[in-house]
Amino acid sequence: MATDVTDRAAVTVGAADYFHSYSVVGLLAVVGVLFVAVAFGAGRLLRPVVPTPEKLLTYECGVDPVGEGWAHTQVRYYVYAFLYVIFAVDSIFLFPWATVFAAPGYGATTLVEMFIFLGFLAVGLLYAYKKGVLTWT
Repeated sequence: MATDVTDRAAVTVGAADYFHSYSVVGLLAVVGVLFVAVAFGAGRLLRPVVPTPEKLLTYECGVDPVGEGWAHTQVRYYVYAFLYVIFAVDSIFLFPWATVFAAPGYGATTLVEMFIFLGFLAVGLLYAYKKGVLTWT
């Protein structure tokens, strides 16, 4: 009977420590939200508000806006950036794979999984190449 009471006390103490850790995180989150709210509120109270037509006009590098707001942009730059992000994220996946591959018992499975993953990347890169996305004009 004494061990049963001791086990319950240990579980209660363990749960208290567990929730205490999360209460510290919650308190820190509340303090952070309050800090941001006070900073925004102070900024709203202390700044001068004098709207004029000139201040409400769209500003673009010191040039008054003339004509429509639409402009033609080169999509290829976004495609290059998108391809870069894809391959940067994929390279991030290669580092944990190398760590797991070095662990005993996971070699063949992780090797097959990574070659499947790299195969998907190669198919995507081949598709982009066939569509002419990678040619700089």
